[in-house]
Amino acid sequence: MAMKQTGRKQYKSMQGKVVDMDLLRQRNELTPAVGNARVNARGDELGAGGQIIKKREDVMKDYYNNNPQAVVDEQPIRPAKSAKASESTTTTRKAGQTKAQAKVEEEWIEDEDGNFVKKGE
Repeated sequence: MAMKQTGRKQYKSMQGKVVDMDLLRQRNELTPAVGNARVNARGDELGAGGQIIKKREDVMKDYYNNNPQAVVDEQPIRPAKSAKASESTTTTRKAGQTKAQAKVEEEWIEDEDGNFVKKGE
């Protein structure tokens, strides 16, 4: 089935004129913003005479690199499916796994019912 193409959203003003908000936003991307923020509508930092000092992409990259509460990308650890699989995978550390996590995994194995028990029990 063919998907409907999403076009630009056009609004009608009270006087019946058609206003294309996306086109209006694109036309004024490089216009300096009103106020003392020294940025344009796109988010680029502006210097003297309206010259772009730092692009929006660089501003965002610096923010996320310097933000102390940024979310760390971590890969989830999958539990072992059987006792044999858990014994073979616990001898080596998985990618992104700390020594403490590997040690905890070595102490526990999965039995036939799918329950985790300490080795030796």
